[in-house]
Amino acid sequence: MLMHPALSLLATRPQLLVDHAQAYAALVNEESGLAYGVWLRRVLLYVIALCAVSVAAVLAGVATLLWFTVAPPASALGVLVAVPAVPLLLAVVCVLLARQSSKSASFANLRRQINEDVAMLRAAGEP
Repeated sequence: MLMHPALSLLATRPQLLVDHAQAYAALVNEESGLAYGVWLRRVLLYVIALCAVSVAAVLAGVATLLWFTVAPPASALGVLVAVPAVPLLLAVVCVLLARQSSKSASFANLRRQINEDVAMLRAAGEP
């Protein structure tokens, strides 16, 4: 009965498997740090977007009150529209950037490494 190559390697050179496990731990640590950075950026962009929408809503309310109480001249109408539009535009940009960053490939290197190791073990196990 032939022993599987991984078991043979474990019996003869266990330090190689320990080194491989340490390399996996380092890869997981690196990938989780990258995933955390992407997640933190996305959360911050959504928080900025929420604050900008709140500011835009307050400014739109003030513009509406000014419109109905003061009856501003026609030259001021553009300002009453543009001032709340600026933070609203900022919110849209932040949401678009946050959605764009969600398309990153988290843990892609780890998945690739696991697939390569499994393929190598299958190839070594075949006669």
